[in-house]
Amino acid sequence: MATTTIQVLRETRDHLAELARERGVSIGQLVEALAAEQPTAVQRAERLAADREAVRRMMGVHIRDEEFEQAPDVLGNIYKIAAEKVRAAKGTAA
Repeated sequence: MATTTIQVLRETRDHLAELARERGVSIGQLVEALAAEQPTAVQRAERLAADREAVRRMMGVHIRDEEFEQAPDVLGNIYKIAAEKVRAAKGTAA
C-alpha cells in the first residue's frame, strides 16, 4: 500500500502521537481510524438511501423520499417503537 505525507502543526502532530500511544497504534493507523469514522457526503447519502429502503421493506409500505423529508422524525419514531418493544420483551422475560 502506498503512503503519503501530510503536513500539520507540530502541536497537532504531538497530540496525534499521544493519542496513538494511548491506543497502542501508530499515528498512521490512528488517522486511518479517525478518517473511517467520518463518512463523506456521498457515503452519507448512500447510507440514507439504504436506511430508507430498509424501512420500506420492514414496514411493507412504499414511502416516497418526499414523505421522508416531510416527516423528518420518522427514524426517531422507529427507534422509539423498537425501544418500547425491547422494554416490553424484557418485562415479560423477567
